[in-house]
Amino acid sequence: MTIDWHYALVEGDLGILSVAGYLGPEAARRFGGAIGWVVARGTGPVIVDLSELRSWSAEGQLAIAEAARRLTQAGRSLELAAIPADGSLVPTGDCPDIPVHSDLAAALAAHAQPTSAPEEGQQQAWRTDGWRS
Repeated sequence: MTIDWHYALVEGDLGILSVAGYLGPEAARRFGGAIGWVVARGTGPVIVDLSELRSWSAEGQLAIAEAARRLTQAGRSLELAAIPADGSLVPTGDCPDIPVHSDLAAALAAHAQPTSAPEEGQQQAWRTDGWRS
């Protein structure tokens, strides 16, 4: 099982990377590819919306930590919205701080952005074939 992802830019330079499915060992590489896409196409902070993520493995959590490092090296930050129900995120010791928000609306509010649905008022960047329209 793998993940589907969708990236959109909100007003300004705030990006939202929405991830659906299961972020396990097989999907960690695909998630890394999504982060590569994000790094190449934006300049501001990135909210990773996990509201459609069913679960994640230890490898998936390590992929999140690696994404935070990659974005930090690019002068950007990573934040999480709606982490899976187990509520755990165990970043490695060398991982940058990763703010966690209860849901996407809270993450957007932290950036003083309207809490509209991710498709409204945003610039579409890319999505995987499996992402719902």
